Amino acid sequence: MKDMEKKNCFCDRIGAAALFGTAFVGAVHLAQYIALGHLLPFFTMLVVQTVLVLIAFLAWRGRLPFLLIGDLAAGIVLYANTNYAMLYPFNIAFLVQAILCGLGAIAGIVCAIREKKGPRAFPWRQAAALLVILAVFLITWKTGTDGAKAATGTARREIWAVPSQFDNASCSQPGTVEELFYETRAYATDGRTVQKSALVYLPYGYDETLPYNILYLMHGTGDDQYYWLQKHSYNKVLLDNMIASGNIEPLIVVTPTFYVEDDCADDLDQLTYSFRDELRNDLMPAVEGKYSTWAETADDTGFAASRDHRAFAGLSRGAVTTYHSVFCGSLDYFSWFGAFSGSRTDAQYFQEHLQSEAFRDLPIHYLYVASGNFDFALVGQLQEYEDLLEVESRLTYGVNTLFDIFPMRYHSQGNWHLALYNFLQKVF
Repeated sequence: MKDMEKKNCFCDRIGAAALFGTAFVGAVHLAQYIALGHLLPFFTMLVVQTVLVLIAFLAWRGRLPFLLIGDLAAGIVLYANTNYAMLYPFNIAFLVQAILCGLGAIAGIVCAIREKKGPRAFPWRQAAALLVILAVFLITWKTGTDGAKAATGTARREIWAVPSQFDNASCSQPGTVEELFYETRAYATDGRTVQKSALVYLPYGYDETLPYNILYLMHGTGDDQYYWLQKHSYNKVLLDNMIASGNIEPLIVVTPTFYVEDDCADDLDQLTYSFRDELRNDLMPAVEGKYSTWAETADDTGFAASRDHRAFAGLSRGAVTTYHSVFCGSLDYFSWFGAFSGSRTDAQYFQEHLQSEAFRDLPIHYLYVASGNFDFALVGQLQEYEDLLEVESRLTYGVNTLFDIFPMRYHSQGNWHLALYNFLQKVF
């Protein structure tokens, strides 16, 4: 009898160990988010960690070790979406919890089979609490998303979704997309001549006798110049509808690529810096020498004089390119900026370049930053954004800069489509 009680205690200890480990790692994880100092990411992780701990509790209290498989699966999915290799290990807690629960599930199931121990009385109250939390979480998500999509009238800032009226593909005044070929150089490597192209969006009724504001829009790692306007053509639909409805003025949008053939394949970060020379020396002269912008001449004088009518934004590594090559490298040509799900720029670099003699007296009209609350880039963005505000007095939060965090969004096009929608309302 005593031996059996010991064996029973051992089975229970496996569940208790998984529960304690999950709860302890979760508490440490939440402490990290408290230190981060932002309510929405903390609240999201509080809900997630509460759910993980409740599942582990049900597995232990009901002697149902197979329930830990749920935490294993959730931990793997969450880790995959909120971390990127070793660049952003902030949410490594999910991997640790997945391992603990996976081991607990295997050990618990084996022990239960060997000792022929079935479930205990099921903890219904805790299960009910878990269901309520999940229900509230999902209802909040659905209500927020459906409400945003159903919004009509004038465009306004949204954090849940783009209103459906702006994603309506039947716009009666569609713009056109052209491909522009230009010659540039491999600035990051040997300086050889290279042929490249960019897509150019022209608004409905484009009139070459009128000056247009212009937005350069960059893709992320693994994509190209076709990403924004062709691969995900609903971004073009968004432009069409926002212009047709009068929510934004007609503008030209250019989608280039930072890639230069096979250069820097093992160190793409070099391209986020070298794109500055391509942009200034080759791309802008080619685009604004052909299309009608506020630049009276497609040269340094014309670009500098028209900087108030020029914006640059990018996603992921394109956001890094925005900071390195444009915000910190071409502030004399641009005054509106967007960084979606990417940063990788420290305070020293910001200060060194923004406070340089060439840039320190130039106004910054707007910097819009956005990320999803499950985006692996979020934590790095938040920390570096705060560093930027500390060293750059020309930026005032809520006046000419904003950081939007989108609930339930991760490193994906839905995140960036929403960021583009909000950004278009800020520029010009």
